[in-house]
Amino acid sequence: MSTSVHSNAAAQIALQNLNQINDRLTGTQNRISTGLKVGGAKDNSAVWAIAQNQRADLGALGAVRTSLDRATSLADVSLAAGESISDLIIQMRQKAVAASDVSQSAESRAAYNDDFQALVRSVQQFADSASFDGVNLLDDSLTGPLDFLASIDTTDTISIDPQDMTSAGLGLAPLALLTQAGAAAALTAIDTALTNVNSALAALGSQAKQIETHNKFVSKLADSLETGIGKLVDADLAKESARLQALQVQQQLGTQALSIANQAPQMILSLFRN
Repeated sequence: MSTSVHSNAAAQIALQNLNQINDRLTGTQNRISTGLKVGGAKDNSAVWAIAQNQRADLGALGAVRTSLDRATSLADVSLAAGESISDLIIQMRQKAVAASDVSQSAESRAAYNDDFQALVRSVQQFADSASFDGVNLLDDSLTGPLDFLASIDTTDTISIDPQDMTSAGLGLAPLALLTQAGAAAALTAIDTALTNVNSALAALGSQAKQIETHNKFVSKLADSLETGIGKLVDADLAKESARLQALQVQQQLGTQALSIANQAPQMILSLFRN
């Protein structure tokens, strides 16, 4: 190799090596700072595209979970109101049984009837109050089942059936305990209402359980997707830490090699000294 002041092949090689080391060091630092080995399409276009599709599915699952959470809240509110209505009907039955006693006076039946009518009004109030996010399953305002998202392609749904638990819907509104015959008729209607309410609560409870089970499945599916995305794009920080230290040593050695190569032209001066 000739010695020249116009070119320094050793310095050029050393500079190329140092630039390569710096590029690798920059990449390692980016992976450490972001925690990602594939941070964009430039890093690995195929893996990045797959990860983006999985992120889209993960976002859609988030919307499904939101819909199911809303369904769960609505079902919980409806069940709480329905169970309270069932308790009220049990109290109404006690009043009707007492008023049906032939030995009761008109004044006693009037007192029982006052309590009975207050309970009927409470049933209506409870049904009207069983609302969540503007939706009420118990006040006879819905004409059909309420559907909630169950899959990311929006084709699968889970439904909750509305139940009429108003005082009129249960046949309680026109009842009165002012006579023994009226109390006996009310008792029959109350037994029917109690059966209907408990059947409606059983249906609501089974649908609420289905929603809860499906929500758990969607949650597990989202966790699996998130783990899968991590396996595709997350950096192994233990390896990156070891690689960083090795590259830092190489950078220092490369800098020293370039410095030595840059000093080579100075040797030419010694050839022309007297």
